[in-house]
Amino acid sequence: MADLKLSFLDLATVERDGDIAAALAHSVELARAAEAGGYERIWYAEHHNMPTIASSAPAVLIAHIAAHTERIGLGSGGVMLPNHSPLVVAEQFGTLAELHPGRIHIGLGRAPGTDGATFRALRRTVQAADSFPQDVLELQALLGDELPRSGVNAYPGRGTKIPLTILGSSLFGANLAAQLGLPYSFASHFAPQALTQAVQHYRDNYQPSEAHPEPYVSAGVNVVAAESDQAAAELFGRAEVERIRSFLSRGRETPITTEQAEQLIDSPAAYEIRQMLHYSAVGGPERVREQLAEFAKLANADELVTVHPLPTREEQLASLRIAAPAAAAATV
Repeated sequence: MADLKLSFLDLATVERDGDIAAALAHSVELARAAEAGGYERIWYAEHHNMPTIASSAPAVLIAHIAAHTERIGLGSGGVMLPNHSPLVVAEQFGTLAELHPGRIHIGLGRAPGTDGATFRALRRTVQAADSFPQDVLELQALLGDELPRSGVNAYPGRGTKIPLTILGSSLFGANLAAQLGLPYSFASHFAPQALTQAVQHYRDNYQPSEAHPEPYVSAGVNVVAAESDQAAAELFGRAEVERIRSFLSRGRETPITTEQAEQLIDSPAAYEIRQMLHYSAVGGPERVREQLAEFAKLANADELVTVHPLPTREEQLASLRIAAPAAAAATV
């Protein structure tokens, strides 16, 4: 664990019966704790039309968090590039990079990050995802020093050379990241199936680039850390039930209750939801560190993106602190 980098994915989760303002305020608290705890960076994900997630505008949220922290890296994990013009992304994140030099990163995905109706409201087309590789290249050019052939430049943005990472949960992203010589981040915290195959493909086919002569892999992992193994196991059980309740309530006029979710926990639908948590580190401080080290070896990862899928702010904050690199160093 000494050389393993840990980062943190924050969705600005809105608590059940909570409000968005409180969720965003909590993101500041989490960011400060992550910075104090020695985390490498924090990632903010673009999702739309989800009442429990307040991170729909990563660039805006990053600006707020950056103003309330001092040094921790901050990035989009990710910007769903087909939802946006590469020029707009370059200008937004270029502004952030000029305001906070050396701290800004851009993770890029090609999924819509939403449902079909919102997909249309975002003015997306079915063909938008097909242009993802070209859009990545365009964004790289806009952030570079050379003039794009079209003569269009990003101001701010040009010359910032903001680090880019390709996000994915399949061989497509792995192959693209390898071809472009970019870091690759696998979403194993919710899509575990192709993890080892995708990472192996990426490393085997990596084409070195000037910015990244060596491949670089980060992998998502759920973390439920508590003061004891038993307490963590109980928290994880509650987190499973809450995830089942949340997922099975989507599209329903009346959400299902916690009690109903508990009754459905062994159903086929719930099984699929629980499998999303396949890669999870659950336990007290020592056990969590052991599990994270084991997962990093399995994933052949240089960095782990920790996700703390707990239903309350207090539990999430405690888990983040217990699993922190600084906490591990203090026990050595």
